[in-house]
Amino acid sequence: MEAAIKIENLHKSFGKEEILHGINREFEAGRIHGIVGNNGSGKTVMMKCICGFLRPDEGCVLINGKEVGKDMDFPDDMGIIIETPGFLPGATGLKNLKLLASLKGIADEKRIVETIERVGLDPGLKKNVSKYSLGMRQRLGIAQAIMENPSFLILDEPFNGLDKHGVAQIRNLIKELRAEGKTIILASHNQADIDELCDTVCEMDDGYMEEIK
Repeated sequence: MEAAIKIENLHKSFGKEEILHGINREFEAGRIHGIVGNNGSGKTVMMKCICGFLRPDEGCVLINGKEVGKDMDFPDDMGIIIETPGFLPGATGLKNLKLLASLKGIADEKRIVETIERVGLDPGLKKNVSKYSLGMRQRLGIAQAIMENPSFLILDEPFNGLDKHGVAQIRNLIKELRAEGKTIILASHNQADIDELCDTVCEMDDGYMEEIK
């Protein structure tokens, strides 16, 4: 299978502290790729480099053969949830997603409503996001990541704040997205998420990556 995302000799430091030590990895298209590792292992920094949020000091990230930061600032065809999703607290979930969707004009209101329902939220809910629970915000963050039907998904701890029912629901959604041909990179602290979902697994430790599945 072709490598949809390719990382070559990726180095990243903050000040004198090197966070990523020459990461090399190919992520094949249409599969779920798990990343495991403790806090501070470099997972989130690597994901931010893939998304173009951080520029590597050395090496590169290639998306379908095009270099992030050179051929494009940010990958267009990528849905992302990294750290806590940021929304306008004084607006409803639907209003937030409509505002975000207006930036690219890809997702219309029908698509947004369908996506909100798909993550287990009520698109007609009048409650502002400031009144949402952590789990509801997480679901809305996942809806934001998938509403424009991207080919690539970067999901950093997508199950944060979800109860047992919510975890099962979002696991099923991620399996559906793989069946649709999405290429997914997923980080989770929960081994059960990794075991159930991932076709490949890499472990990160102190800025080094090792394939374990």
